[in-house]
Amino acid sequence: MSDTRRRVKVYTLNEDRQWDDRGTGHVSSTFVERLKGISLLVRAESDGSLLLESKISPNTAYQKQQDTLIVWSEADNYDLALSFQEKAGCDEIWEKICQVQGKDPALDITQDPIDESEEDHFEEIPETTHLVELPPCELSRLEEIADLVTSVLSSPIRREKLALALMSEGYIKKLLGLFRVCEDLENREVGCLEYDPALVQPKRHREFLTKTAKFKEVIPITDSELRQKIHQTYRVQYIQDIILPTPSVFEENFLSTLTSFIYFNKVEIVSMLQEDEKFLTEVFAQLTDEATDSKRRELVNFVKEFCAFSQTLQPQNRDAFYKTLANLGILPALEIVMGMDDLQVRAAAIDIFSYLVEFSPSMVREFVMQEQQQTEDDVLLINVVIKQMICDSDPELGGAVQLMGLLRTLIDPENMLASSNKTEKTEFLSFFYKYCMHVLTAPLLANTAHDKISKDQPEESTKINPVCPDNFQTAQLLALILELLTFCVEHHTYHIKTYIMNKDLLRRVLVLMNSKHTFLALCALRFMRRIIGLKDEYYNRYIIKGNLFEPVINALLDNGTRYNLLNSAITELFEFIKVEDIKSLIAHIVDNFYKALESIEYVQTFKGLKGRYEQEKDRQSQKLNRYRRDARSLDEDEELWFNDDDDEEDGEAVERRMEDDFPDSYEKYIEAKKGAANGANGANGSKSATIPPASPAPPPNNSSSSSVKTVALPVTPVVKTALVGLVDYPDDEDEEEEDEEEEQAPRKRPRLSS
Repeated sequence: MSDTRRRVKVYTLNEDRQWDDRGTGHVSSTFVERLKGISLLVRAESDGSLLLESKISPNTAYQKQQDTLIVWSEADNYDLALSFQEKAGCDEIWEKICQVQGKDPALDITQDPIDESEEDHFEEIPETTHLVELPPCELSRLEEIADLVTSVLSSPIRREKLALALMSEGYIKKLLGLFRVCEDLENREVGCLEYDPALVQPKRHREFLTKTAKFKEVIPITDSELRQKIHQTYRVQYIQDIILPTPSVFEENFLSTLTSFIYFNKVEIVSMLQEDEKFLTEVFAQLTDEATDSKRRELVNFVKEFCAFSQTLQPQNRDAFYKTLANLGILPALEIVMGMDDLQVRAAAIDIFSYLVEFSPSMVREFVMQEQQQTEDDVLLINVVIKQMICDSDPELGGAVQLMGLLRTLIDPENMLASSNKTEKTEFLSFFYKYCMHVLTAPLLANTAHDKISKDQPEESTKINPVCPDNFQTAQLLALILELLTFCVEHHTYHIKTYIMNKDLLRRVLVLMNSKHTFLALCALRFMRRIIGLKDEYYNRYIIKGNLFEPVINALLDNGTRYNLLNSAITELFEFIKVEDIKSLIAHIVDNFYKALESIEYVQTFKGLKGRYEQEKDRQSQKLNRYRRDARSLDEDEELWFNDDDDEEDGEAVERRMEDDFPDSYEKYIEAKKGAANGANGANGSKSATIPPASPAPPPNNSSSSSVKTVALPVTPVVKTALVGLVDYPDDEDEEEEDEEEEQAPRKRPRLSS
């Protein structure tokens, strides 16, 4: 059926007690053979598929609300609702339901759910049964009235009949008149909402609703129906949240009825406000007006509550809602109010911003990229958000944590759109790293700017390095920034890699391994762990060249034998390198740090690294032997091949292959053997490996002093081959004695020096 009377939306109540939109279609009431009864059928208007098939059961309680809603429950806690486009269609289906159940269509509820114990007797009760007989509404009969109400609570049928009797006789108004008499006489034996006999003092609900709770109109609302709907919704919400006893006292169906009533009221309020363009235009005009200081807090709170109400809308309606706000200038307005001194205004603005980001991060990204063309970097919306995060005055950084989560959503590639003519990921990430990343990392770089320790300063004082933030709030902020940067490493690849290399960012981050706040040291370690987890050779070469394992190993040695989270995290880092067999890092660690680590035997990680190193060295030696020849046994053909300039391309190919096969860390091993064979010893007898020349010199013909082909030697420079020595300090013993007094577990180990 195509007429608008029968056009409905189908809703179901989910586990969170929120209504989910199941689709729009047209409803009909038809006899279904399979269900053996008259049923409600809803077919989707898009494709004719069946959205709903529900038999009208004689025992199901149907409710009509607000002239266009029919709500009922099926099975256990499965609530359904039909929202009609027109009242006429709702009335038509309601009459059909009442006809099947034999009820009067003038009622707004057919019946309550029936207990199993009463179900067998339901058919025996004739519909013409008289209503419950009510005693006269008099002061002397109050106890009798109370007993009557209590007696029907266990029976859904009797409860309904009592409700009908109360409605037909206007009994509630009579009771309210009697209540005032009792209140004047201070007769509190029978409680009524405020006067609970279990409480010493009465609850002042009326006083709160009439005097304390104020209806604030930042812009006058001229629509009387809208005003009435707002007042009604507030009071029903107050009844549900404050006045009603615990849910166990009531039927679950009753509470869901109240919830759905509030829900649909909020939908109507948002829709009516959204359609009043004059009202909303005036709200946003005053919100951004510099002369609006006295009202700005109320205006921001109104927009916040407006957005909160919008959460009741279905996705397609919510999309239209936020597009309306965007057209009215919600984002430029937030940019202004976020920078204001009023903490309450800023907090409300952050809440509004969170609604926008959670609904449509793409909308926010599109705005800031367009904004960049018209304004300076420091007033970009995202930079305003970052500065609010950095400058959060809350000791617990509650606002900063919220903003960090929003920034993470905005820079998450998983929710970025890609189409044939536009790639949001490429455009936005390029924008973010060009205009915003320096603002985000500024506190981190500022707190790690002077990481060089004076030569006159004892090495042990690095643990109290003044560069590392002792202030807990600053440490928390740096931890948040590191968490965001770690997310970038995992999801942004190229952009963050370029930034880390250009800013030498990992070195600066690892300065924080000296922080007295262990959580911050762990954040720094997690950042490095995520980088190593990518197993990217560009990152690996950067780490090796910068000798960036040293601060991590120093932290491990400083930690002593404490079996704590820092110890486990550092050990896991090296275990990962061992298990994944990252050869370049293994060689670097063993070459430079093994003597400092070999005494750690409570885990087999470091011995395992040495084992991997030895296996690889043996493998490379065996591979090298395939290319070895005794120079004296070279025949003429081989010598001609060696000296033939025409074979340069072949030689380069072999050299490239060999260069790939040999990591930098093994060059010194080969060079040392070659030097020993040639009798080349350092003038001072140093044991450090000789750095190979930039390009290998060809050996003389018939040379007998070298048995290794020059073409087989790799030519990449060795970054650092000498073993980092251990430093012994004269005051170690005194410090160890002091440490033993402070804590039972030994703490100090020799530190590494670069």
